Amino acid sequence: MYRLKLVPQDTTIDFFRHWRYTFGASLVAMVLSIVVFAIVGLNFGIDFRGGTSIRTEAEQPVDVGAYRDALGPMGLGDIAITEVFDPTFADDQNVAMIRIQAQDGDESVSPEVVAQVETALQGVDPTLRFTSVESVGPKVSGELVRGAIIAVTLALAAVLVYVWLRFEWQFSVGAVAALVHDIVLTIGIFSILQIRFDLAIIAALLTIVGYSLNDTVVVFDRVRENLIKYKKRPLKEVLNISVNETLSRTVMTSVTTLLALIALFVLGGDVIRGFVFAMIWGVIVGTYSSVFVASAVLLRLGVTRDWSKDKDDTPGTQFATSGKGA
Repeated sequence: MYRLKLVPQDTTIDFFRHWRYTFGASLVAMVLSIVVFAIVGLNFGIDFRGGTSIRTEAEQPVDVGAYRDALGPMGLGDIAITEVFDPTFADDQNVAMIRIQAQDGDESVSPEVVAQVETALQGVDPTLRFTSVESVGPKVSGELVRGAIIAVTLALAAVLVYVWLRFEWQFSVGAVAALVHDIVLTIGIFSILQIRFDLAIIAALLTIVGYSLNDTVVVFDRVRENLIKYKKRPLKEVLNISVNETLSRTVMTSVTTLLALIALFVLGGDVIRGFVFAMIWGVIVGTYSSVFVASAVLLRLGVTRDWSKDKDDTPGTQFATSGKGA
């Protein structure tokens, strides 16, 4: 039976032939991302800039496009409109959430502007009414920014401890270097393209951390097995063997994930487009960093291999005595 193979079996690609150049390119990209972020900054959404959240209810189905067209001429800046789904809603209960960024010099949208918004939307659907109006001030937005930074930092710290306990400290440093690389480049691309940065993107960053870590751990697990299997071979050769052995799995996972994400990016609408873009970018740089950052750091740091009790080149375990008496 024919099976689809994206990567030939038993590849022998030398991934570390020019590792200094690929690793250097990653460092340059990270520096450029930091510089752009420092100069341009991020296009923060309502979650981080403050604004007003309005819950609407209407008898007719929610038309996000028509709502957006009605509010566009008002010049309110960043507006996020999402339809709310709930199985408990009645057939004539159509709910939407509208978030409007705070205007310059104000903590929230004024009551006059809220009234104008309601009038404009009732021109689209006369049955529409506002069921709640809530404001997010700068203080709450600042707390959200701090909370987001803490969440990402704690995730990286947890990864550091996890990989350190499972492998060795060199592996841990390599894994965290790859994760920092992925996060910095993601923030850099959002700063360059000025895509709206909100809490959904923070969720995407944490998801990227998990995806990249999973890919890195798969490679590192094979590296650890091969370090035991090929005790006399240089670390660079063992790393190449390990990456080639996991290449088919890595490519297949990345490609299938990207197919789903690209479909969401094209068909999912404006609401989730920023989140999906972050995920697409994260899958690409996460796959790259597992080899050209994490493994390159491991190659540079080296791994301590003490095989004083077992000198042959046959499979074994790190703590085995190979049948030698105590």
